[in-house]
Amino acid sequence: MNSNKLLMLVGLLSGCTTATISDYKNESPKLVLEDYLNGDLEAQGFFQDRSGLIVKRFKVKMHAVWEKNIGTLTEDFEYSDGTKSQRIWKLKKVKENSYTGTAEDVIGEASGEIAGNAFRWNYTLELSVGTKKYHVNFDDWMYLMDDSIMLNKSKMSKFGIYLGEVTLVFIKKNKSDQSKSRG
Repeated sequence: MNSNKLLMLVGLLSGCTTATISDYKNESPKLVLEDYLNGDLEAQGFFQDRSGLIVKRFKVKMHAVWEKNIGTLTEDFEYSDGTKSQRIWKLKKVKENSYTGTAEDVIGEASGEIAGNAFRWNYTLELSVGTKKYHVNFDDWMYLMDDSIMLNKSKMSKFGIYLGEVTLVFIKKNKSDQSKSRG
């Protein structure tokens, strides 16, 4: 094999690697999950099917509280078709930068890890489509942009087959906004 072909092969193979959470260890601002997911948040996002077509938009109102290493995150979803749902996560910090979580529609236990400004969260969700239920794998990547904004991109798959993506932006309400909305 000549050197040009070898360089091309190395280039192709290196393009096949995927990001790991440790790739973000030096990124800032540093994400502390118990700080960001604490209090009132809102999110807006959409689901794209594998062709790239946006098939569902949604808004989420969230409230989170932590007691020691245990967090409760309540998510109230409102979809563009008028349907609503709720998910209540029980989050647990199991060691520095590592978390687990459960929710009623999560199969087994979610697991995640933080490095720098990034959080990778993996879980299997039971999704209802019509009268059928499917177990779908989620690979969430969240990136803290500043004190109030976090971006989230989730790849969905079943049996290793790519189904689509969820994209959303989290907006953390600052304390003055929270006191205005209560009073």
